[in-house]
Amino acid sequence: MNQTSRANPAQARALLTVAFGPSAVALVIIAAIVLVQLVIANSDMTGTFGAVASMWLGTHLVPISIGGRVIEVLPLLPTAAMVWGVARTVASTLAPTSSWYVIRWVIASALAGPLLMTAISLAIIHDASTVLTQLQSPNALRAFGSVLGVHAAGAIAGVLLRVGRRLTVVLQLPSWPTEAARGAVAGVLALFGLSAAVTAGSLVVHWATMDQLYSVTNDFVGQLSLTLLALLYAPNVILGACALAVGSSANVGTAAFSAFAVFGGQLPAVPILAAVPTPPLGPAWVALMIIGAVSGVAVGQQCARRPAPWPTAIHKVVTAALLAATFLAIVGKLAGGQLGNFGRLGIDQGTFGPGVFFWFLVIGLLTVFMLGGATRLPAKARPEPVREPEAESVPEPEPSPEPEPEPGPDPDPEFEPEPESEPVPETEPEPGPESDSSDPPEPAK
Repeated sequence: MNQTSRANPAQARALLTVAFGPSAVALVIIAAIVLVQLVIANSDMTGTFGAVASMWLGTHLVPISIGGRVIEVLPLLPTAAMVWGVARTVASTLAPTSSWYVIRWVIASALAGPLLMTAISLAIIHDASTVLTQLQSPNALRAFGSVLGVHAAGAIAGVLLRVGRRLTVVLQLPSWPTEAARGAVAGVLALFGLSAAVTAGSLVVHWATMDQLYSVTNDFVGQLSLTLLALLYAPNVILGACALAVGSSANVGTAAFSAFAVFGGQLPAVPILAAVPTPPLGPAWVALMIIGAVSGVAVGQQCARRPAPWPTAIHKVVTAALLAATFLAIVGKLAGGQLGNFGRLGIDQGTFGPGVFFWFLVIGLLTVFMLGGATRLPAKARPEPVREPEAESVPEPEPSPEPEPEPGPDPDPEFEPEPESEPVPETEPEPGPESDSSDPPEPAK
C-alpha cells in the first residue's frame, strides 16, 4: 500500500503531462507568434485570446471563419507535429510491460485533456466575437471531432510503438499483417519523399514565378511571414505532387493540374505554389509517373523481406496497398477545402486513392515475385503414402512370439538321460536269478 501511495503522485504527473503537454506547448508557440505579429503591426491587444484560440483549433484542422469567409484549407505541418508530439508523449509514458489498465488510463488522459481545452477555446472565441465582429465561432461538433481525431491518432500511434508486439501476441495474429503495415509505411514515405524532391526541383525551375509572389510585400517582416506560410503549407503542395505521381489531379480554384494536362487560373500569393506546373505542359511531367512505380517497388521490397507462400505474399501486398491508399486518401481529404474567394482547393478523391492502390498493388506484386518473396505451397498429399507402410508393418510383430516357444523344447532333451539311468539298476537283479539254486547245494556237501 505504501508503494502504491508513493507511486500515485508520479502517475498523476505523468497523466497530466499526457493530457495537457502537447497542447500546452502548441498553445505557447501560437501565443508567441500572435504577440510578435501584433507588436510588429503596432496593433492593440484586442482579441488576442480569440486569435490564439482560433489558431490552436486551426492546428487541429478546424475551419476558421473570418468576415463571413471560411478557411478550410489549413496547413498540415502543425497537425503532423501535434500527432507526433502526442505519440511521443504517450510512448514515453508507457513501458513495454505496462498493464492494460494503465494503457487505458493513458489513452483516456490523452483524449480528455484536449477536449477540455477545445471547450475552453470555443468559449474564448465566442466571447471574443462580441468584440471582433469579423471573428465567428466554428461549429462545435466539427471542432470536437477534429481535435478528438488528431489526438486519437497520436495516442494510438504511441501505444503501438510500445506494446505493438505484445498486442499481436495477445490477439494471436500472424506475422504478415505487421509486415504489410511496414510495407505501407515504406510506400507512403517513398512516395512523399520523391514528391518532395520533385517539388523542390520545380521551385528552382520556376524561381522567377516565386520571386513575383514575394513581390506582394516589400518589407522584411512581410517576406518572412510569406516564407513561414510557405513552409507550413509545403506538405499540402507535396501531397498534390503525390496525386500527380499516381495519375490523379489537383485543383486550386479554377486551375487544374495533372501529369497530362494543365488548366491555368488565379493562384493565392503563397511562394510554395510556384512549384505547380504551368501551361503548356512539357513531356518531362509525364515522367512524374515513375515516382508511383518506384514507390510500388519500395512496397514490394518490404513485403519480400521474409519469403512466404504465394497466397500469404499476395495478402501482404494487397493489405499494404489498401492501408497506404486509405491513409493517403484521408490525408488528402483533410488537406483540401474552401479557401475564401479562391474557391475550393484539393485533390481529386475519385482517382487519388485508387491510383495509389493500383501502383502499390501491381508494382508491389511484381517486385515480390521477382525477388522470391512468394514461395510454393507445401505438398499436402505426401503424408498419405507414409501411412501405407505403417499398415504393412503391423503383421511383423506376429512372428516375434513364434521364436519364443522354440527354445522351450530345448530343456526336454536334458531330462531324457535321467530315465536312461533307471534301466541300469533294473539289469542288476536279472543276473541274480541266473545264478540259480545250484550254488546253495554245494555247502550241503
